[in-house]
Amino acid sequence: MQRVVITGIGVLGPTGNNRREFLESLQKGVSGAGPITHFDAEQFKTRFACELKNFNINDHLDRKEARKLDPFSQYAMVVAEQAIADSGIDIEKIDPFMSGVIWGSGIGGLTSLEKEIEDFARGSGTPRYNPFMIPKMISDIAPGHISIKYNFRGINYGTVSACSSANHAMINAFDYIRLGKADLIIAGGSEAAITRTGMGGFSSMKALSERNDDPKTASRPFDVERDGFVLGEGAAAFIMESYDRAKKRGAHIYGEVIGSGMTADAYHITAPHPDGHGAAHVMEIALKEAGLNPEEVDYINVHGTSTPLGDIAEIKAIEEVFKQHALKLNISSTKSMTGHLLGAAGAIEAVACLLAIKHDFVPPTINNFNLDPAINPKLNLTLNQAQSRKIKIAVSNTFGFGGHNSTLVIKKIE
Repeated sequence: MQRVVITGIGVLGPTGNNRREFLESLQKGVSGAGPITHFDAEQFKTRFACELKNFNINDHLDRKEARKLDPFSQYAMVVAEQAIADSGIDIEKIDPFMSGVIWGSGIGGLTSLEKEIEDFARGSGTPRYNPFMIPKMISDIAPGHISIKYNFRGINYGTVSACSSANHAMINAFDYIRLGKADLIIAGGSEAAITRTGMGGFSSMKALSERNDDPKTASRPFDVERDGFVLGEGAAAFIMESYDRAKKRGAHIYGEVIGSGMTADAYHITAPHPDGHGAAHVMEIALKEAGLNPEEVDYINVHGTSTPLGDIAEIKAIEEVFKQHALKLNISSTKSMTGHLLGAAGAIEAVACLLAIKHDFVPPTINNFNLDPAINPKLNLTLNQAQSRKIKIAVSNTFGFGGHNSTLVIKKIE
């Protein structure tokens, strides 16, 4: 089977609108949280989120075209363009029928759907919906737009598995390329759910932090006083292609995807199994596929959402799989900085893993003031400051509502 590598990165997030900015924020431990500006959140229990900053879509897309896209698709187009430019691919020289797009989004066009329903409710009752409402809303439309722009006529679809969506997109791309069903795939994910509906829905579930007095420290994985996640938005994209093809064209390689895992908790619609059984199983599957012993892993970018149940369950899973080696790992949650990008979480966290591999450092878990006593204090959770470390093998975990678990294993190319 073909080896699969990543040769291009695009990223747009609450702590950086490109790869350089995002890297700097990871190294410095910058929080992307702040008061919500997208709408008046005064009446909401949670009035902050991790929004994009200094971003104007009209700097990237024609104004007329941008109006036809929901923000989640706009973000997808921006990072796809970044990734293609970063990869150095000559679009004119690739086989369009062997080039595809697989894209993850857990929610899709929530902004567009919300606006149309609100406009209808305020109107006379006559149904006058925008003809672009459905194309803007459906979660598979982002890969469709990317394929149209770049004439990619191969595999094209969206993955929808809540917070595992982007990881599943990358895993599927990995499988198709190594099986020879595609030469090149743009994979990743995007999300734009910081809306009244998104904030209200997650808040009613008691999923969000309510630390309105101090938003920047609200996402605090593993801290004893964590009270929920902070909603984020943005996107990340990757050029994934065969190793042989990348070497032939002299491409820069960020890392090689060598293993993956997908499981289900089969336990609860939103809560993880308290002992982390599904999370442990998915990591075991990924390591087995990669041909690795647990002792060969250097870094785990955990799902680590800053929820009371999820953080503990994942730590239990890591201790079950890695045993004594768990004490030698670096573990961190970059959601402490970016917030939770839902369906795009796996994508932006894979960027963090690739940059950690390239630049020999571990991004920190910021905002940890008092470690939860249920967590072994000997574990290296990379608390509050980045740490220098040469990383050969990184693992990225994402777990979604519905019990969807996914793990990606990335290797440094020596």
